[in-house]
Amino acid sequence: MSARSPESPTTWTTTSSRPVRVSDALRVVILVTLALVALVPIVWTVLGSFKSPTELAARPPTFLPESWALTNYTAALTRFDFVTYLRNSVLVTIGATVLTLVINSMAGYALAKYNFRGKNALFLLTLATIMIPLQVILIPVYQVVASLGMVNTLWGLIIPAAATPTGVFLLRQYMLTIPDELIEAARVDGSGEFRTFVGIVLPLAKPALAVVAIFSIMWRWNDFLWPLVVAQSESVYTLPVALARFNAEETVPFNLILAMSVVSIVPVVILFLFFQRQIATGIANTGIK
Repeated sequence: MSARSPESPTTWTTTSSRPVRVSDALRVVILVTLALVALVPIVWTVLGSFKSPTELAARPPTFLPESWALTNYTAALTRFDFVTYLRNSVLVTIGATVLTLVINSMAGYALAKYNFRGKNALFLLTLATIMIPLQVILIPVYQVVASLGMVNTLWGLIIPAAATPTGVFLLRQYMLTIPDELIEAARVDGSGEFRTFVGIVLPLAKPALAVVAIFSIMWRWNDFLWPLVVAQSESVYTLPVALARFNAEETVPFNLILAMSVVSIVPVVILFLFFQRQIATGIANTGIK
């Protein structure tokens, strides 16, 4: 039960004597409403993945399926080469994430702990690349990949996305908080630069590495434009490209497409639910407000 506070017309007091403002309650209502609106497409996709083509084409549309069955999921596995698309997405995501952590952590460490001429200019140039969309550099990057013979290969999907300015920025900001005295003490004890980096810096930078890894997994798993350009045969398709190609067919099995879409978004949702605290903590520690 709650009682109206006589001190203010816009606050209430609960049984624990904690004031609850009307603005706070209104903010909660607005956020919950927006969250529900954002969840509507996801819920509709999940429910549609259990419907038959007749139910999906019904007008007016039905909300719940008449019979809950997994036939759409099994049919998608048998009709399409779903296992190949899933394997390609997993390999590209893991490979790009590993390379991203290696390259970005070394770049962030150099920008944070080494003093050399042009360091600030190089860092600003790295940040400036964040504002360049992929569409602007798509043709030059494709020409480089083609000259290396990596078109229509998984390496062509993995390597160009390895170094990211966002990852360099996050790791550099976090590594600035690591005391220089620890690194100097390791050098005095005879530790080499690589050993210091691997044995001291990387363990202390685990929160930032976790954030970069989670972001990289979500970006690579959902990436569409670059795989669409590089992958030219079904054996190299990732899940987003395969779904888009099936949607372009004259006869589109929407029930199977929805089933494949649900399977493709489940890993990202699970990853975010399990590591959302690490994401918030890591971003806060890098100084982003």
